[in-house]
Amino acid sequence: MPKDHSSSSQNCCNTETTDKKLKILCLHGYRQNAEVFRSKTGSFRKMTHKWAQFNYVTAPHKVILVDNINAIEDPNIGQSQDEEQYGWFFNRDDKTYRGIRQGGPAIGFEESVEFIEKIFEKEGPFDGILGFSQGACFLGLLCDLQQRGLTKHIKFNFAIMASGFKSQSLPHMKYYLEPITLPSLHIFGENDQIIPTEMSEVLSISFEEPTVVKHPGGHYLPASAPQKHQYQKFFKVQHLQKHHRLQQEEEM
Repeated sequence: MPKDHSSSSQNCCNTETTDKKLKILCLHGYRQNAEVFRSKTGSFRKMTHKWAQFNYVTAPHKVILVDNINAIEDPNIGQSQDEEQYGWFFNRDDKTYRGIRQGGPAIGFEESVEFIEKIFEKEGPFDGILGFSQGACFLGLLCDLQQRGLTKHIKFNFAIMASGFKSQSLPHMKYYLEPITLPSLHIFGENDQIIPTEMSEVLSISFEEPTVVKHPGGHYLPASAPQKHQYQKFFKVQHLQKHHRLQQEEEM
């Protein structure tokens, strides 16, 4: 199983950001892996490296490839057949997944939660989690589990969800019964052909005070000038809050 635990090595020299950077765990989309997601988020990392470092992990479930890529219901943009492809869970008995699919099981979900528990135990703590597409869907479920006190090692202070959505799997219907209080950043495209904008909006309003960044594009994490200020504002706030927490711990 390929794993790429990566972080930005650049140190910031601003006196306001000389403390430890935010440590963020990154969850890729369905039919991706850590290396693919890292390569697709290079510009995003450059925009925010002053405040954060990013650690990428590959989901534990390998996706079964088909001979004809055109037969796949919702292939991730830019994905090729020769890449190792993984997912966080499946919502059909044949071990396939589609975000807009209604109902169905959540095969492998518990194993993925256990996998993330081990990542937090061995490589944490992490200040926040970034998820894309199915990774963002999975992240939303982790937010709910954490809020209900159902995680052991998984403890984080904010969530960033790009092209996210609420899981429609039957076992997940019991989630989101209460608004999530965790600070959250939701990024989605108005022309997303894989995850409709409405699905991302439904996820965002499941959080008490979501920060929403819409862009005119499709199914990807944008990193151009119009989003730069909004991203950096969110990261600055989270970094300041981490600094405040560290100060409180030192005074105890």
